[in-house]
Amino acid sequence: MDGLSDSKFLTEIKNLLEEKSDQYNTADFIIEDPISIPHQLTKKEDIEIIAFIVATISWGNRKSIIKNGEKLLDIMGYQPLDFTLNASAKDLKSLQFVHRTFNADDLQFFMRAFKKMYTEKGGLESAFGGLKFKGDLKERIICFRENMLQIKHEKRSEKHISSPLSNSACKRINMFLRWMVRSDKRNVDFGIWKSIKPFELMLPLDVHTGRVARELGILQRTQNDWTALEELMQVLRKFDKNDPVKYDFALFGIGAYEMKDKSLPR
Repeated sequence: MDGLSDSKFLTEIKNLLEEKSDQYNTADFIIEDPISIPHQLTKKEDIEIIAFIVATISWGNRKSIIKNGEKLLDIMGYQPLDFTLNASAKDLKSLQFVHRTFNADDLQFFMRAFKKMYTEKGGLESAFGGLKFKGDLKERIICFRENMLQIKHEKRSEKHISSPLSNSACKRINMFLRWMVRSDKRNVDFGIWKSIKPFELMLPLDVHTGRVARELGILQRTQNDWTALEELMQVLRKFDKNDPVKYDFALFGIGAYEMKDKSLPR
């Protein structure tokens, strides 16, 4: 029998994911996760700027991600908005930063793009469409990418801003959006954006979440792409139509901490 048509099977999986979401969606999760970097700040604009860059570099060893996130905070004097608006061209040229394939040129491009967003478009949240946007999350991500790429940049930098139009799962952007939009009493996610609702969010599908979802029988597609993401979200929205992405904590936690092979990065 197809497990997805078996109500008992779905109930068992939902109960497991509820239990694991409750286990991992705690303050302890913050300590070892890249979200710990924006948690050091309090101003909305500061949080969202550093959060987007940290989410962008979130691949590989998490300790390395956090270490480089700390370096970014230091570069910006722990005031990302002030740095974005006031860093001179000379300041940007002198930046020294690298995380895997994300380098100083990419960081300069992000800073220039963010400056335009805050001075001309109402900020980073508005660059995703804002309150009056009529499209879904996929269209919001496409809108944001178009806004970013209006700024002069090297072609190589485009790989750091994924697009669902190329069937990418857009893991890092979706993780950033989870951080900004979700809000609950656990205070892991920030919930500082109101133009997007939690039920609109898409899971940050990656090696861990995809592998666990397949092991559980709630994802059949073998690639971790946007098509797979839509397949998985159909199931997760059956479990919780208002906050389906809370199950990211469960799927990631099981994959990162409970499965035998822990060598795969987030």
